[in-house]
Amino acid sequence: MQVEILTLSGKKAGSLELNPGVFGVDVRTDLLARAVNWQRDSQRAGLAFTKTRGEIDRSKKKIYGQKKTGGARHGAKSPSLFVGGGVVFGPRGRDFSSSLPKAVRALALKSALASKAQSQSLIVIDEATMASHKTKELAASLAKLGATNATFIVDALEPNFDRASRNLPHVKVIPTGGANVLDILKREKLVLTKHAVELLTARLLSEKAATAKPAKAAKPAAKAAAPKAEAKAPKAAPAKKLEAKAVTPAKAGASAKTKKEA
Repeated sequence: MQVEILTLSGKKAGSLELNPGVFGVDVRTDLLARAVNWQRDSQRAGLAFTKTRGEIDRSKKKIYGQKKTGGARHGAKSPSLFVGGGVVFGPRGRDFSSSLPKAVRALALKSALASKAQSQSLIVIDEATMASHKTKELAASLAKLGATNATFIVDALEPNFDRASRNLPHVKVIPTGGANVLDILKREKLVLTKHAVELLTARLLSEKAATAKPAKAAKPAAKAAAPKAEAKAPKAAPAKKLEAKAVTPAKAGASAKTKKEA
């Protein structure tokens, strides 16, 4: 994506090629909404606080007798029924801040930059510097540039330019590190310095590489199956050894007697 580089007074000063990985992505309106809500939640103070009947600085003495008054039965004047009493279910102060994953924040910022680039609302200037801090001079230059309602993202805050822009109600100047979705979408034009484009591109592409999941290592090739050993012939069962029977003297005498009779 090719864009022209202009000076602060609106004159041409060259051209610049925008990285499509940052300024050419598909605009995700759902992520833009999440990022804006996340930023606005963080800006809420959550200071609303009311006291209950137990926290009211008021006497706990019974206001009148229990009977013979013709009125309802009451104790102290701290309940919410009386003026100046405690508040039931009132706000107690809370933290409205929410969380948003880093990868979602980076993609939402890309979508915000891409939406301005694709709607022809992106202006790239060579530098944001002024010789004087007069607001009137800056307003005249911005009128020529067509950026009277714009967010400036600069690589460095130049004192004269920063001071002159403070009195312009529809102009905001922020450094590259403070680039955010809410300020980009809040105003009609987005003005970037040439060096700020390079810094934003390097930052967002490095965040993409950091949040990308590492590729899984390839599994090692399966080992070749070992050849099966040849079937061996079954071994012959060993012959049982004849156990020698012990001959007792009584048995020896009996066997000799039988031989003589024979």
